Amino acid sequence: MSSTTLFYFILFILILEFLVESYLDYLNAKSFTKPIPPELEDVFDAEEYARSQAYKKTNYNFGLLTSGFSLLVILSFLSLGGFQWVDETVRGITDHPIGMALLFFAIIMLGSDILMTPFSYYKTFVIEEQFGFNKTSRTLFLIDKIKGWIMLAIIGGLMLSLVIWFFQWAGSDFWLYAWGLIAVFTVFINLFYSRLIVPLFNKQTPLEDGSLKEKIEAYAQKVGFELQNIFVIDGSKRSTKANAYFSGFGKEKRVTLYDTLINDLEEEEIVAVLAHEVGHYKRRHIIANLSVSLLLTGFTLFLLSLFINNPEVARAIGVEIPSFHAALIGFGLLYSPVSQLTGLAMNYMSRQFEYQADHYAKETLAAKPLINSLKKLSRNNLSNLTPHPAYVFMHYSHPPLVARVRRLGA
Repeated sequence: MSSTTLFYFILFILILEFLVESYLDYLNAKSFTKPIPPELEDVFDAEEYARSQAYKKTNYNFGLLTSGFSLLVILSFLSLGGFQWVDETVRGITDHPIGMALLFFAIIMLGSDILMTPFSYYKTFVIEEQFGFNKTSRTLFLIDKIKGWIMLAIIGGLMLSLVIWFFQWAGSDFWLYAWGLIAVFTVFINLFYSRLIVPLFNKQTPLEDGSLKEKIEAYAQKVGFELQNIFVIDGSKRSTKANAYFSGFGKEKRVTLYDTLINDLEEEEIVAVLAHEVGHYKRRHIIANLSVSLLLTGFTLFLLSLFINNPEVARAIGVEIPSFHAALIGFGLLYSPVSQLTGLAMNYMSRQFEYQADHYAKETLAAKPLINSLKKLSRNNLSNLTPHPAYVFMHYSHPPLVARVRRLGA
């Protein structure tokens, strides 16, 4: 297939994805005004529901603006020879393959992030501020941005360098070594994410002694779940939205509760949220997710190995001299439809896992405190109670609230 054909195929993919996503967003927005299901009538009062509707509509309009701008940028960059300009720039600095790739991606990613920062800033300090969610200071916003850049440069740069080195050393078989590298890194991050990454952005403190800790420990003992690490994270320094998550496995497993969650929920409801997280562990969802993710990574790298030596892939994005970094960009754009399909499968699996974790909490504790906690979290986050089924199918990793409440009430 010629580079010209691939170029137009890339344009077709980008425009089609934008149109599909815009249509799904439109369908979802049309569903905002649907009647609230009877099971959820107690989530919002009239004033809160009006505020929820306004929040969703504001985000819908803002999403159209940001997605339209993103499409315009990438189409302009492709059509006006942006990738060729970046490639020429880095070749004027170094001719080392790894050095060129690092500079190439640094320029593109930094430029993209700078272009999108005003949108992120507006989202945080205008929209989230308007609806009472934002607690982030402008200084913290900037510090988070810089920390993110540094982490990406160190971790992403190291991983990319090793992958290119594997390519130079093993040729088309590089994908096997890259797969092994990414697998080891993924397992390592899953084990030590809370210990190594989270402290760079948030403060974690052990849950204080008291009735909540006693109830959590009593539940863990009841279901035979060895739990030594219960932490509270200062999520309130960025947002009023609440969350909880489980991370690690073996001796490194820990439960982390946002301080906002502790403030928003009753103790029995917090234990119910914990029971849901324990359900994920007991049903081996963490291992399943990790295994499927690694298999998909291997599949993606294998496909990349079939395209990486084809000079037409690099030329499809306007880069005249074929290279690993240019082919990687071209492949990433061409792979997007496959990524969409695998994403659908992953979301479906995730929704089933959520139902199973809910069922575990219901069987080992009770349904009512979990239902209450889900409703409170939805209310406090101004969540959409009437999402369109097509939007749910395409994007939701968790089932809609009404579906979870019906399952728990059954």
